[in-house]
Amino acid sequence: MTDTSTDPGTLPRRDTVRLPTLVSLIVGSCVGAGIFALPQNISAVASPGAAIIGWVITGIGMLCVAFVFQALAQRKPNLDSGVYSYVRGGLGDFVGFASGWGYWLGSIIAQVGYATLFFGSLGHFLPLFADGQSLVQAFFVSGLNWVIFLALSRGVRQAAVLNVVTTAAKLLPILAFLGILVFAGFHTEIFTADFWGSANTFGDNADEAASLSDQVKGMMLFTVWAFIGVEGASTYSRRARRRKDVSMATLLGFLTVFLLLVMVSFLSYGVAPREELAAMGDNSMAEVLELVVGPWGAGLVSIGLCISVLGAYVSWQMLCAEPITLMAQDGLLPRKLGYINQRGAPVVAQLFSAIVIQLFIVIFYLNESAYTTMVQLATSLYLIPYLFSALYLVFLCTRGEGISHPDAGTKFDLSGPTVGAPTNRRHLLIGALAFVYSLWLFYAADVKYVLMGMVLIVPGMIAYVVTRRRAGGRVFNAFEWVIAVGVTVAAVVAVVLIAQGTLSL
Repeated sequence: MTDTSTDPGTLPRRDTVRLPTLVSLIVGSCVGAGIFALPQNISAVASPGAAIIGWVITGIGMLCVAFVFQALAQRKPNLDSGVYSYVRGGLGDFVGFASGWGYWLGSIIAQVGYATLFFGSLGHFLPLFADGQSLVQAFFVSGLNWVIFLALSRGVRQAAVLNVVTTAAKLLPILAFLGILVFAGFHTEIFTADFWGSANTFGDNADEAASLSDQVKGMMLFTVWAFIGVEGASTYSRRARRRKDVSMATLLGFLTVFLLLVMVSFLSYGVAPREELAAMGDNSMAEVLELVVGPWGAGLVSIGLCISVLGAYVSWQMLCAEPITLMAQDGLLPRKLGYINQRGAPVVAQLFSAIVIQLFIVIFYLNESAYTTMVQLATSLYLIPYLFSALYLVFLCTRGEGISHPDAGTKFDLSGPTVGAPTNRRHLLIGALAFVYSLWLFYAADVKYVLMGMVLIVPGMIAYVVTRRRAGGRVFNAFEWVIAVGVTVAAVVAVVLIAQGTLSL
């Protein structure tokens, strides 16, 4: 089969998109709530010097992750169900399921984080939602969850105008923030004071300064959270007017997002001492701008954040039902979860997702969990499909195929164009770097979030086993047994630590 990566495609020209549109879609999907909380998130764990090192690692690693999905879209164009189908196609049914389940759970927890940040930001205008009103926030977060579910169940779909409006709402206050800080708010003497964090303490360590490596590790999950959605670039590859535009859009979109994140992070270090930044709330960008220009600056950023987060909440709640629907239709979960109503909405999966979102709202409220807790737990779950997708690309480059295929009888087309030796070597380098980076992120993550993530995988694993046994299909192959045992052992350790009171949210 010939390489069709540069062919214009078979879609009608009116249904294809140009390079600028591809770039805007990538930027719109990545720039969400994370950037507005970034000044506090990063300064709480890292000095400016450590942040430079962390951002360099993140930039290389996340760019490789983005290009992993672009490479898989090129090599396996018939696998059009995103991260779940890539992993399932190369590593087997259960590993694909675990990746899809982890991605779904990460999206579920992200919904709670988005909604919490939305109502927390409204507290700038309405005292009802101010800090300390956790019960009120939980009540309204629950209400928003069910209002959005009812809207989506009637077949509501995100229109292009929604993406344009929310992207503009995100970027305008961010660009205003950057412009004001560059010309009026940044002070070199504040930025360079204790540049490596040798005099400051971080987190709970009140006796000594955190080491440079601990500072770099501490910021990694926050930087990854800010890039969640970069894997979505491959989703648009089939609609690109020119297939080669996908690679260029991935690079340009990534660099745009990376530049915005880095500038927000570093310019904030020049406005206030690190300890003051670390003590700010979730909408720390607003507080930083308020220090420079007064209350109107905080209001401007808060308005942009509210619209941005609300748009992200709607789109992600719509998308988070997709993995459950696909896995149910593929026979990895009960088929009733894959039901599509007459309006084209996966209403059962959406209802199931809304119920689980409600459950997490209660759990996080009872544990008085902060937005940062939701971020780190969600990110640790997103790492699962990142890791296995990179591993699949490595296998494609070295073996020409994965190590396992879906069960016979399922409709799963693993065919794709051949690639030349130079392209294969480039893909191998990308896949290897992304795989090592994903492993390092698991190491850098707080172990409690990794263990909690494994506990959340187990209920899905039980449903998977029951479904496969009822269907008479194979449950695990040799590689999947290793993964299943590892997940189970980690979950058992987590449950024991929870029972002992040494592990909690």
